[in-house]
Amino acid sequence: MAYKHTIGSKVYQFNDLKTLLAKASPYRSGDELATVCAESYQERVVAQITLADVPLKVFLNEAIIPYEKDEITRLIIDDHDSEAFQAISSLTVGGFRDWLLSNETDTFLLKKTAPGITPEMAAAVSKLMRNQDLIAVAKKCGVITRFRNTIGLKGHFSTRLQPNHPTDDRKGIAASIIDGLLSGSGDAVIGINPATDSPAAVMNLLRMIDTLRQQFDIPTQSCVLSHITTTLELANKNAPVDLCFQSIGGTEQTNRSFGINLALIEEAYQATLALNRGTIGNNVMYFETGQGSSLSANAHHGVDQQTCEARAYAVARKFNPLLVNTVVGFIGPEYLYDGKQIIRAALEDHFCGKLLGLPMGVDVCYTNHAEADQDDMDNLLTLLGVAGCNFVMGIPGSDDIMLNYQSTSFHDALYLRKVLGLKHAPEFEQWLQKQGIVDDNGDILQVGLGHKLLADKFY
Repeated sequence: MAYKHTIGSKVYQFNDLKTLLAKASPYRSGDELATVCAESYQERVVAQITLADVPLKVFLNEAIIPYEKDEITRLIIDDHDSEAFQAISSLTVGGFRDWLLSNETDTFLLKKTAPGITPEMAAAVSKLMRNQDLIAVAKKCGVITRFRNTIGLKGHFSTRLQPNHPTDDRKGIAASIIDGLLSGSGDAVIGINPATDSPAAVMNLLRMIDTLRQQFDIPTQSCVLSHITTTLELANKNAPVDLCFQSIGGTEQTNRSFGINLALIEEAYQATLALNRGTIGNNVMYFETGQGSSLSANAHHGVDQQTCEARAYAVARKFNPLLVNTVVGFIGPEYLYDGKQIIRAALEDHFCGKLLGLPMGVDVCYTNHAEADQDDMDNLLTLLGVAGCNFVMGIPGSDDIMLNYQSTSFHDALYLRKVLGLKHAPEFEQWLQKQGIVDDNGDILQVGLGHKLLADKFY
């Protein structure tokens, strides 16, 4: 179906919904690389005006990637909740934006409506929104998940303790874990990206973290971010797998490039559930995403990178994850060129994920060859804190020495909690208080002899 808009004597035509979405997307380098972006600022604005008048029902009848060619499209259509959609079924994309921003649309209504919202609807409305709109709506979308603690409660903010090491050295990893725990990090997960994906190496790391967790009765969960096939093999051997991790994309072809499909994720999901390791909940999946992954795999089908990203959230939503993390600036400047583009993409991802009912976190990050710096990350971290982001990363010195990119440090999380009055996951905060790491207000105690003794105890 073609979409037209006339300004004066000039007629703008967009040949299909896929093209209209791409042309309406705020500018980023990845869409230019894919040659799908608007050719001028005027064309982008016209596309946004045209998109605003598209009824939401159109998204249920015009697939941007054909149903018969893509299992993600089939998932989106087959799992759509028509009853939940009724609240917004009469709206256009522009009317949907107004509905989301209205005072009457609260957390309860957003949660009730989420199963009726498709990823393409979420992506479309985000293209009409200013940054403050993305923040305001995401703030209303509370999403709570549980395993050994409770993540996503209002007024709370968690971190993934990321103790990566370029050779998986146990002492180096242990030092980073201790550093993070003493800084109050790790309530989302203690998650290691392994340098090697061999089952033996992954098992070694799983046992190491689990021994530490049990020894000190830490109410958190662990994850070694190996490929899902490795995790599945170990789960079937009753290894101490808390969370099953996988990177996912928004097209079947993208996921094929990762060596996965929906059936494989389902098998791993069921195997991890069967271990029954959660104490207060059974959200056992951890997914990571990022704008540009489909383009990087030459698997975008002419769809803009932000819409592809939103489609990945349909995959995540099916498996009731504990955590979903958009690693927003990790792929590089070919996809998000500078700090401005990274900030916008992160706010879009967080908004779309939350709108679809997902427990969104963001890796506030950039690569060293991008036109971005730590000031950009400070700005983004603060905006995400205001928007109600569930978690970010905690990395020693904000510099991941294994993956070679810049993220957020343990102290960045301390800053955000202090200025916004946010608390850790409640079960984790109680443990921190018991260990003498934080005071009754959740503030880190002065580093001194007590922390040295505690560190000695951990070692």
